[in-house]
Amino acid sequence: MSFDALQEKIIACKNPTVVGLDPKPEYVPPHIRKACYEQYGETLEGAAEALYRFNCGLMDALCDLVPAVKPQSAYYERLGWRGMEALERTIRYAKAKGFFVIADIKRGDIGSTAEAYADGWLGTTRVGEQDLSVFDADCVTLNGYMGGDSVNPFLKVCKQTDKCTFSLVKTSNPGSGELQNVTAGAGDTVYGLMADLIEKWGAGTEGKYGYTMAGAVAGATHPDELKQIRARMPHTFLLVPGYGAQGGTAEDVQYAFQAKGRGAIVNSSRGIICAWQKTGKDGADYQEAARNAAIAMRDDICRFITIE
Repeated sequence: MSFDALQEKIIACKNPTVVGLDPKPEYVPPHIRKACYEQYGETLEGAAEALYRFNCGLMDALCDLVPAVKPQSAYYERLGWRGMEALERTIRYAKAKGFFVIADIKRGDIGSTAEAYADGWLGTTRVGEQDLSVFDADCVTLNGYMGGDSVNPFLKVCKQTDKCTFSLVKTSNPGSGELQNVTAGAGDTVYGLMADLIEKWGAGTEGKYGYTMAGAVAGATHPDELKQIRARMPHTFLLVPGYGAQGGTAEDVQYAFQAKGRGAIVNSSRGIICAWQKTGKDGADYQEAARNAAIAMRDDICRFITIE
């Protein structure tokens, strides 16, 4: 699914947001943990099963409201192969529910290693006479600071499978400026040069809505830079982290969007999946709490943009 597919889901839902499925065991409501630990023990297997059941419940509650989910692989890797199996199952469930799936993997290697990552996350792996899908995400996040060698293998697979990528440009973390804002060239910055590279890498893959297969990550916590990036990257779809818990506001994220509220999607993770922790019902209402938080986020952002 290219960014055309994501944009159409956003228009259909009238909602430019993505939910980060980034659960730790302690984020899972007690009744789900209890059931899994009774079945599997307090083991990595039990924790992985709890994450998966929690994810499924969240997606059941959000599938008619939110266009996309973004599982961050680190939260599954920390549980070893059992966690990665839970991630693979989560992606399958998400796609069955109609979500656009962004695998937040931030890979950034080169050569045959990048090709292997691209095959595993977006393409297929050759086994005997068969080409088998593995994680089969619709999109992945990348760290392109090793240059085109680290991104082009993914874009090659994207062209074959009609999928897409998001590469880091200006991230939402406080320390991002240590490198990304360093002066580079005549009055430019490192993140500015990266923005230009991503536009260059994606050139020629524009879809129905004018966006290439090479998207970019631009944080909500730096609204001035976000304005500059949006102007500098007219053909690039933006993934915007940093809303909510990290301090980014709806007023800040509006600068990521182009006409008709197009060309961007805003992430929230803990603000939605951990919403149950603020209701005082010990997680019995986690689906309702997540849904209410997702509606509040949508309505907050849509005060500043109109999706058409």
